[in-house]
Amino acid sequence: MDIAIIVVYLVAMLAFGWWGKTRTVDSADFLVAGRRLGPVLYTGTMAAVVLGGASTVGGVGLGYTYGLSGMWLVVAIAVGVLALSLGFAGRIQRLRVYTVAQMLRLRYGVDATAASGLVMAAYTLMLSVTSTIAYATVFNVLFGTGRTLSVVIGGVTVMAYSAIGGMWSITLTDMVQFVLKTIGVFALLLPFTWVEAGGYDGIRERAGDAAFDLGAIGTGTIITFFVVYTLGMLIGQDIWQRVFTARSPEVARWGGTAAGIYCLLYGVAGALIGTAASTFLEVEVSDDVYAQIAESILPVGVSGLVLAAAVAAMMSTASGALIATATVARADVRPLLAGLVGRSAPDGAEVDPERDVQANRAYVVVLGVAVIVIASLLDDVVAALTIAYDILVGGLLVAILGGFLWRRATGAGALWSMGVGTSVTLGTMAVVGDVLANEPIYYGLASSLVVYVVVSLLTRPTQPEVLEEWETRLAGGAARTPSS
Repeated sequence: MDIAIIVVYLVAMLAFGWWGKTRTVDSADFLVAGRRLGPVLYTGTMAAVVLGGASTVGGVGLGYTYGLSGMWLVVAIAVGVLALSLGFAGRIQRLRVYTVAQMLRLRYGVDATAASGLVMAAYTLMLSVTSTIAYATVFNVLFGTGRTLSVVIGGVTVMAYSAIGGMWSITLTDMVQFVLKTIGVFALLLPFTWVEAGGYDGIRERAGDAAFDLGAIGTGTIITFFVVYTLGMLIGQDIWQRVFTARSPEVARWGGTAAGIYCLLYGVAGALIGTAASTFLEVEVSDDVYAQIAESILPVGVSGLVLAAAVAAMMSTASGALIATATVARADVRPLLAGLVGRSAPDGAEVDPERDVQANRAYVVVLGVAVIVIASLLDDVVAALTIAYDILVGGLLVAILGGFLWRRATGAGALWSMGVGTSVTLGTMAVVGDVLANEPIYYGLASSLVVYVVVSLLTRPTQPEVLEEWETRLAGGAARTPSS
């Protein structure tokens, strides 16, 4: 029964992919769902993309280890979504661009900011790889397939529905995944584990008051969660690309706010599930808690839905990261590499994603194959993802958010900020000798901010015509093409 439910789920994802294809007419539909999503679809797809395997399986595992304090990772993500939605989403939606690098080029008038696309592409690619590895472990247990075959099954499914209809297909599948996650976590897993543990009194009796200590995970860890994940939510291409799908600034602002509140509740629910499970389960690896609950206390069929919810969480992140990688690769990385070898894109074709759907679809397929290959070869890419995340925040955050917050900032300040921040982040990793350490991102951010301010003040202000175009876009005025 459980296997049948997962199989039906995978087939349904492909069916929704074909349904999405009927709504995909041009590249705007393929990349950003025609910028037409209303509040319901936008809220669901935003919540789906940010709540992946780390938030679901990892969140339950943290609750198992640290009690209610395990909620802080997902809470940090939720705060990032809220900050993005209330502070920046409306303005981002009005820009009418496709990538973060295009926003930097528009704001500063400096083409070299396209180099940020390399960092963004590395980040989104590794995000898709880690999600693929995560749901492949579930397939391995359920189907008894080898690791490589499990990766291929899940990876081909994600690649197929993402390539068939682009963002429309991903949006429709995200809504299914959003519903599955809601049912699986809130309606099934939480009440079943809570009853099994004997409720609040039973948990306190078996685990003690420490289970509900909000600081048990450690102050330093909590701060790091907010620095890495909250700030990462503000600038990730996978998140911005969902903002671009909103049909209006109001949808981006309030739909995102609703998604952020949902994420807060999701984080608390996951931690409570793990806390309850710690009173009746014994596992060696905390990430196994989610699946162990499904296998040990849930009825057949119900456990299949709960496992499908976990797969849904991972697939929504994988598909969102995959199309983000494809968008950045075509819009930013390819023209950058072409420029380095002395070639230029005729009539801006290489930097304007609105040319044709087939080319965008080809990028999704090629990068989807790359994700499958990398996920098949590597057992653990946490270090690689951490490096990409640290560079994303340590190198790019100041230049991106500074463009919205400080009018005096210049293109030279942004370029030096990104270069120094990235170099210091990587250099600190080398000195410390641990890519998982907290120091690299802190030093990277601090140096990036100092250089950004100093160089901006020492260089000429941004050209008036560049700022005029920027402010026209922010006000919702008519826009030229992103490559202009």
